[in-house]
Amino acid sequence: MEDLGAPLLSSTRGTEEAHLVLDINGGQQHSEMGEDRNPFDFLGANLSIDSPAPLDPFRNHTPHAQGLYEWVKILVCLPIVLLRLVIFGLSLLVGYVATKIALIGWTDRQNPMPRWRCRIMWVTRLCTRTILFSFGYNWIKRIGKPISREIAPIVVSNHVSYIEPIFFFYDLFPTIVASESHDDMPFVGTIIRAMQVIFVNRFSAPSRKHAVNEIKRKASCNSFPRVLLFPEGTTTNGRMLISFQLGAFIPGFPIQPVAVRYPYVHFDQSWGYISLARLMFRMFTQFHNFMEVEYLPVIFPLASKKESAVGLAERTSYAIASALNVIQTSHSYGDLMLLTRASELGLDKPSSYMVEMAKMERVFNMNTQEAVELLDKFFAMNPDPNGRVKIFDFVRVLTLGFNPLSEKFLFGSVTLLKQPSFRQACDTAYACCDGEGKGYIIKQEFEHAVQSACPYISVEDYGNLFELFDSHNNDKISHGDFLTCLRKNPLIIALFASQISICRTIEAQDGRQAEIMRP
Repeated sequence: MEDLGAPLLSSTRGTEEAHLVLDINGGQQHSEMGEDRNPFDFLGANLSIDSPAPLDPFRNHTPHAQGLYEWVKILVCLPIVLLRLVIFGLSLLVGYVATKIALIGWTDRQNPMPRWRCRIMWVTRLCTRTILFSFGYNWIKRIGKPISREIAPIVVSNHVSYIEPIFFFYDLFPTIVASESHDDMPFVGTIIRAMQVIFVNRFSAPSRKHAVNEIKRKASCNSFPRVLLFPEGTTTNGRMLISFQLGAFIPGFPIQPVAVRYPYVHFDQSWGYISLARLMFRMFTQFHNFMEVEYLPVIFPLASKKESAVGLAERTSYAIASALNVIQTSHSYGDLMLLTRASELGLDKPSSYMVEMAKMERVFNMNTQEAVELLDKFFAMNPDPNGRVKIFDFVRVLTLGFNPLSEKFLFGSVTLLKQPSFRQACDTAYACCDGEGKGYIIKQEFEHAVQSACPYISVEDYGNLFELFDSHNNDKISHGDFLTCLRKNPLIIALFASQISICRTIEAQDGRQAEIMRP
């Protein structure tokens, strides 16, 4: 059976011995005889690429209690849990009531909150500190201090848990940027509205643009509180720093970075791939949860160089990563969506489906929603445990108009399209198929041309592949149809490799004979 290799993909389906494998990783073709060669040698293309970082920034390392010590501690802390739940509930209730009082009659939400209302909100701020106490944060280590709002109106922090927003509410009472979904949360929605939150829908370009304008408007007015953002856009495990969204940096104001750490031995406090209920229970059953908040020196835009938002974001990200002593990756919220979707599909090792989406967006201009849709479509190809796709399934899915997702597939496709000889190879392949020069290819000619590459597929599969090229459904493939299909699916050019080589050999022989016969 012929396979297309895509090492990032896996499935529970068994494998069969392959007669021909097109492996996108390194561009190797493996035959029955054990020979390895690049199936795209005739284009001069080398498909060897750097693999994505083998890291999972969303993995919680202690999702379950492990060891006798943890279980004994949970049992000992159960009476404390009841007390903490009472403190948590009372604090949330008092804070909610105080916030409702502060918001009574306030209709002008576009302007800064009046001072007397802010004083009432101090009750809610104290309640949030009590909430942190109920979660086991008896004390919190603070390094450095917030710079004045006049100097740095924007604060950015890494995002590890739901604890940081609670802490910053108490410590800074900032204006935050949050997802629109937070507005509907009981209690929380009311409290964050008192912070004059800037809501954003990350999947809506107009919403993102509006959020940037609001950030700029509120950061430029000293009557508003600081603007707080978590530019990673989601929580991670704190062991690495993923790519930053640019909303905090586009306005071009000075930024105060903050590095948040959660040192631990037995309990990872990160809100990674773990349910909120389980994480809260584990927090309640600890004697003490450690947290460190380090306010870093302000990052000023380089006015002399007219620094871009990307440059400012990179310097800020580097400052936080250096303070945390962690690496930076190109993962983003999109990778979390891919991870979640892979888990829902029941795939083995869901984390292997992350492709560092920030890099994919930068190189291929592919957004997160498209990536998730493409993952579903690739899964329809029934990849085997080695991440290889049978040519039958490949053709079947492509015939339905799908385009598969694999980072190596995408890199391979783009690499081929950029080859100077790609268009010439397409023209040569077409000329080989249309041997009589009619200006179109019929089904029998097409089957004969690809038979050397796919000798084992059925007549029906040949027909499906022919339909993929026959965009006008007129039982013939024009030159335009042929080029359009190969531009959309450039890896298919490998099916015509032997025909192209034969045609080039014949052309070279004809050229030599003509040269010999020349007087």
